[in-house]
Amino acid sequence: VQLVEFGGGLVQPGGSLTLFCAASGSITQDFVMAWYRQRPGKQLELVANILSGGITYISSFVKGRFNISRDNAKNTVHLHMNMLKPEDTAVYYCNARYGTRENYLGQGTQVTVSA
Repeated sequence: VQLVEFGGGLVQPGGSLTLFCAASGSITQDFVMAWYRQRPGKQLELVANILSGGITYISSFVKGRFNISRDNAKNTVHLHMNMLKPEDTAVYYCNARYGTRENYLGQGTQVTVSA
C-alpha cells in the first residue's frame, strides 16, 4: 500500500491550494480516505474525511474553507483549500483506513501560508 501526496507549497494568506493523494496497492473504494495535518509544535489532527459513497466530514476549524473529494476510479483523494490562513501552515498527510485492521498514512506534503 502506498499513499503519495503532492500539491503542497507556499501560498499567500487568502489564497487557495489543492492537495492530491494517489493511492495504490490494496486500497479500494471501501476505504475511508482522510486528510490529517500536523502544525508546528502541535499534534496530528483530522482535517476532513470522505466515505466511499461521498459522505464527508469537515473539521470545524476549516469548515467553509476546505473541501474534500475523491475519485474512486482513479484511487485519488483531494483536499481543496480556500481562504488559507497562516495557522493552516502544516504538514498535510493523506490517510486510508478500513475498519480497525488497516490504517495507512502517507509521507506528507508541506503547506506554508505566508506573505
